[in-house]
Amino acid sequence: MTILIILNREPYDNTDVTWNALRLAATLTDQGQGVRLFLMNDSVDLARSVCRPPEGYDQDLSAMLKALIAHGVPVQVCGTCMARCGIHKNHPYFEGAESSTMAALAEWVADSDKVLTF
Repeated sequence: MTILIILNREPYDNTDVTWNALRLAATLTDQGQGVRLFLMNDSVDLARSVCRPPEGYDQDLSAMLKALIAHGVPVQVCGTCMARCGIHKNHPYFEGAESSTMAALAEWVADSDKVLTF
């Protein structure tokens, strides 16, 4: 089974939405499910090395994403959003987070058994 998780929200937006999406991705991966992540809108900051947890936040979400990449989870990030979205506009994506397109996302959606959005 292939599960596509699409993230849209700023990583540190005073909610745990992104954290929970990454926790779910890790749990599904640990259970042997095929997981793919696509970041768009303000979630693209998650794949930028300049993104750091705010003071008092106890989770490093970018480190969680890097751990998923290290476990073989493919991560694509909206290339158009690089300049349009996030606090860290125009900062590059870190290694393992591939700049991608809407056409590639459409292929992933069509090719996935389940699609979840956060």
